[in-house]
Amino acid sequence: MVTRTGKVAATAIMAAAALVLGACGGGGGTEAGPADLTGKDVGAMPGYAAGQQFRATEPVKFSILYSDHEAYSIKDDWLLWKELAARTNVQFDPVVVPRSGYEQKRSLVIGAGDAPMIIPKTYPGQEDAYVASGAILPVSDYLHLMPNLQAKVEKWGLAGHLDTLRQADGRFYLLPGVHEKVWQDYTLAMRTDVLAQLGLRPPTTWAELRDVLAAIKAKYPDSYPLSDREKGRSLLEILAMTYGTKGGTNWGYENATWDAKANRFVFTGAMPEYKAMIEYLHGLVVDGLLDPESFTQDNDTAIQKLATGRSFAISTNAQMIVNDYRPALENVPGATVSKITVPAGPAGNVITSESQLENGIMINADAVQSPNFVAMMQFIDWLWYSDAGQELAKWGVEGTTFTKGPDGKRALAPGITGILQLQKEYGFSGGVFAYGGTTELLQSTFSPEELEFQGLMAQKDVLPLPPPYPFTEAEREQATLWESGLKDHTEQATLQFILGQRDLSQWDAYVTELGGKGMTSYVDLVNSAHERFASGNR
Repeated sequence: MVTRTGKVAATAIMAAAALVLGACGGGGGTEAGPADLTGKDVGAMPGYAAGQQFRATEPVKFSILYSDHEAYSIKDDWLLWKELAARTNVQFDPVVVPRSGYEQKRSLVIGAGDAPMIIPKTYPGQEDAYVASGAILPVSDYLHLMPNLQAKVEKWGLAGHLDTLRQADGRFYLLPGVHEKVWQDYTLAMRTDVLAQLGLRPPTTWAELRDVLAAIKAKYPDSYPLSDREKGRSLLEILAMTYGTKGGTNWGYENATWDAKANRFVFTGAMPEYKAMIEYLHGLVVDGLLDPESFTQDNDTAIQKLATGRSFAISTNAQMIVNDYRPALENVPGATVSKITVPAGPAGNVITSESQLENGIMINADAVQSPNFVAMMQFIDWLWYSDAGQELAKWGVEGTTFTKGPDGKRALAPGITGILQLQKEYGFSGGVFAYGGTTELLQSTFSPEELEFQGLMAQKDVLPLPPPYPFTEAEREQATLWESGLKDHTEQATLQFILGQRDLSQWDAYVTELGGKGMTSYVDLVNSAHERFASGNR
């Protein structure tokens, strides 16, 4: 779970512009617009359209930065490569990087001017660091080459979401993965056998969660009923979402949050809502309901506490339930663990709308000089954004790796025992290619349990998109001088307040300290950028 940092999501004030060429500035073109593509269409399909099978008119090869997952490391003989070559006449020249060092390597190769043409696994906001140098392409200039992406943006109403990616020049530099609908994966997992033993129902609000944790504590006084993983950042993110603020540093936290009532941005870490969230967590710690080590321990330690009955709740997504928690509890007779719906909070029974954008692709600015540039953009459009390409990336080849029934439901082919085998032996369902798409495709690998969870989450209210505030290059440089210090101080104080290392009576002093680190100037800069963008795009 990584959400956009440095910018917030946007209203659809540039809806029409999302499907047309970009404005001015940036690399890979001129200040007046996109590069001249004369002679750059070698291998491209004339008349390529949405829903059409892309196939290069001659064999082409594209370099790609490949994030190699340790659980299913890349293989030369994967069926994925063979099928792509057969269908599209395209081969990859991968620069393979271990997943754990991917972001660092990405930064190094881009900075050195050695980046491959295609740079995937880039989350919204991560492209900001590379815009000013001209190292990456203003991809919004070339959406006319991507009919499948255009069609999905229009059909699914994602123009406002694309605006979240726009820089001050009006362009955006990341091709995001796109989902048909909002969906929420992260929440809390609880020992449901213990809830049943105590006659408790899964909590639906944070107040109810506190009562449930207290009941578990009464039964198991030597436990911390909630002991979390991810340094508590997942818990902070989902909690903040329902408190009307942002939380989970490097996850959902952003220094600026839109205050709809005030019609302006405010500093997140100084919001009354942020303080209320901290007070809730501090109360759990004081009463022994939340393990204070949640914010410092590693994930294995948190899982071990769950497995040994020292805790009964932990942050989760669907994959963690299956891969981490249930195997860890196999030796506990009768133990069951399941997701609960994200509890409702002071902001309501809500989830964020930002989940409709996924990690996506940056393009090396030099790629526009390639004679195969148009073919590359068409290929990216087909593989990452067409229904057929997305199905191939996720499920593989019908009749070989999966079957499809009369009702359209897919199932793994006989002999393939699970998604991990599909990943390891065939190369499908990997994180480099398989993301985004229709809700039906997204949920096609979900268990009945997860489908039930998603059905409940779909009943929640979706938070509106706040407006954008794209910085100019000079503003970005100035903002950077403030952002890290403000964020670090907020994170440090947040932990101190939660754990009781600093009394909440010192909240006003903490806010004053933020002021000394440039809080007011930073927020003024954010609002100035927002107002300029809004006035220029009414």
